[in-house]
Amino acid sequence: MPGANQPNNLFGRDKSFGHTAMGVFLFFGTTMAAIAGITLTFPGTHLDQIWRLNPDAYLQLAPMGRGVGIMFLLLSAVMAVAGMGWFQRKLRGYWLAVIIILTQVVGDLINFLRGDYLRGGIGFVIAGALLVYLLRPQVRAPFMKSQPNLDS
Repeated sequence: MPGANQPNNLFGRDKSFGHTAMGVFLFFGTTMAAIAGITLTFPGTHLDQIWRLNPDAYLQLAPMGRGVGIMFLLLSAVMAVAGMGWFQRKLRGYWLAVIIILTQVVGDLINFLRGDYLRGGIGFVIAGALLVYLLRPQVRAPFMKSQPNLDS
C-alpha cells in the first residue's frame, strides 16, 4: 500500500492521460509494425490474414519484397525503444516520439500533395495535432527533469 508521500501508480510518478495515451500509442505502433514486418519478411503465415484490414497497403508493399519487411521490423524496434523511453521519461524517448510523429506528418503531407486528399489530409491534421501536443513545453518538461545535472 503506497505511503502518503509515494505515488500510487506503476511508473513511480504521476502521469497525465496524454502521457499514458502517447506511450500506449507507441507500443501499439510497435506491435503493428512488427506484424507487418513479419508478414512481409516471411510471407505465408497465419499472420497474413491481418492484411484483410488494409488490402491496398499489402498490394503496394508486398511487391517490394523482404527488404520492406525488414524496414518495418526496424521501425518496430525504434518504436519499442521510444515507448520504453517515453514511459521512463527519458529524453531519447521524447525525441524519438517527436521524430516518429514528424515523419508521419511529412508522409501524410506527401500523400495529400500526390492526390490522396482524404487520407493524406485527415492524417496530416491528426499527426500535426499530435506533433503540436508533443512540442508543448509542459509535455517536454518532465523529460528534461530526468537528465543529469551537468553543472555540478
